[in-house]
Amino acid sequence: MKKTELKYNFKRDKISIFLSLFFALFSLFSFSQVKATIDSTSIKIGAQVTYKIEVDTDTTALVIFPEGQTFSPLEMIESYTIDTTKNNDRYNLIKKYGLTQFDSGRYTIPKQKILIGSKEFYTDSLKVEIREIVIDTTKQGLYDIKPIIEVDKSIGDWWKYLLLVILAIGLVGFLLWWFIWRVKPLTEEEEIALLPPYDRAKLALKHLDESSYLQNENLKGYYSDLTYIIRKFLDEKVYDRALESTTDELVSRLNLLKDGNQIELSKDDIRNIETILKRADLVKFAKGTPDVALAAIDRKTIDLEIDHVKEALPELTEEEKLLDKQYKEDQARRKKTKKIILTVGIVFFLLIGTLAGLGYKYGFSYVKDTIFGHESKELLEGEWVTSEYGFPPISIATPKVLKRIEISVGEGQENQPKSSSFSYGTMLDVFNVTVNTLQFPKQTKEAGTQEQANTPEVDLAQISEKGLQAMEARGAKNIVALKEKFETPNGAEGLKSYGTMNIPSPGSDKLREAKFAFVLFTAENVLQQVMVIYQEDDTYANKMVERILNSIELNPKTK
Repeated sequence: MKKTELKYNFKRDKISIFLSLFFALFSLFSFSQVKATIDSTSIKIGAQVTYKIEVDTDTTALVIFPEGQTFSPLEMIESYTIDTTKNNDRYNLIKKYGLTQFDSGRYTIPKQKILIGSKEFYTDSLKVEIREIVIDTTKQGLYDIKPIIEVDKSIGDWWKYLLLVILAIGLVGFLLWWFIWRVKPLTEEEEIALLPPYDRAKLALKHLDESSYLQNENLKGYYSDLTYIIRKFLDEKVYDRALESTTDELVSRLNLLKDGNQIELSKDDIRNIETILKRADLVKFAKGTPDVALAAIDRKTIDLEIDHVKEALPELTEEEKLLDKQYKEDQARRKKTKKIILTVGIVFFLLIGTLAGLGYKYGFSYVKDTIFGHESKELLEGEWVTSEYGFPPISIATPKVLKRIEISVGEGQENQPKSSSFSYGTMLDVFNVTVNTLQFPKQTKEAGTQEQANTPEVDLAQISEKGLQAMEARGAKNIVALKEKFETPNGAEGLKSYGTMNIPSPGSDKLREAKFAFVLFTAENVLQQVMVIYQEDDTYANKMVERILNSIELNPKTK
């Protein structure tokens, strides 16, 4: 009896050593108110079984039924509307789901959680058999296997957003061209303004002839326009203050220019201009009333004097012509610069406004990470992969495919455990996911002619502590851990450890803050672990961890 007990203790110590070695090697990687029934316990592959949850409660209670794919390994294909029946002060609620499975076998529909008010209720788990479809090969024709057909990968919806961006840029560009850069057709006033002063004065006299001033004997208006024409011409070609000068000041200036040989005007020309200007002053300010015929003569005199002034002006020198050309080029350059500044200002304002609007709606950090890129954000929003790892398999969804890591755990020796590990990244990276499986050989003892399994129970809390110690041995500091019960969507129960720690930074002696979460499962002689290590201040990583842990499913045989 002592020899048997000694042998048993030796085997238990040996398994404990294996567990410690396992974590040391893998740490771097990462009121029966509710009733549920089904309409059939045996269906064919692909057929539907109706899962019914019946709740009896009072009329004031809020009832929340399960939603989503919570019936794994069966797949929910339809969720029916709740059927409500009232009986006095109570409600009888019936919620139905259509479930199916496309692999034959015996499956267990996991218990479902129903919230009634603030209390949680769970249904019983139900078993259902999925039968294969028997095919009579004597009546059913047989065909060759179809060849592999390559399917084009879906391009996703990114092209829609690209099209919207292109349309928005095109619209803004068109509006900028239309209102700023487009060469607009000139108005009549603008075309006149571009004429030389002489041509402009001649055209103004022509328009004066077409007016109705003289027919209406509106001599004040007639002389106002007539004197403006001669003054404007002189202002542009002779004296740049002709418009604001009095008649005596203007005549005095013309005589001064004549005496200085700066303009070759005769005394008669100056006298004619003076006479008409003074007559106009009398009409405008002293209510003078000259004859209409005299007004017409004064118009012809002004026309003639404009010609004389043009002839009296000296020819522009080459230097003056060059200066005039440079002036026009400078004006065009300034106009173009003004357009550029206006365009840049509008585009900058629109850009800032768009970023502010997106930041207000989605958060400024999200917008910044979208523009400049963020590794965790790209992982979260990328195409995730759902796959099974190890044996017995663990089904899990991850942002990238996990790669197998070759690790030797005393291989070659008798009764050594079989291990497998799959990982993305390492503990020192931005994001690390690791799936570990350790399968121990069954310890047996002879009992007559039968072999009976004799595997010691595994304490998950103790294994969790060993895992924390292994992480500490790899450089982790200040580990703060919490533990809680964990349950997968298909009903497998395990232990979850999570918390914070400080880990080394690559290429630096400083420690950085990080979070970790690992889940342990055990069944018979199998120990399984899913571990995630990520940066503490990474909001995208928090969402990834939640999605990863919620996707864990174990093979029904290993629950």
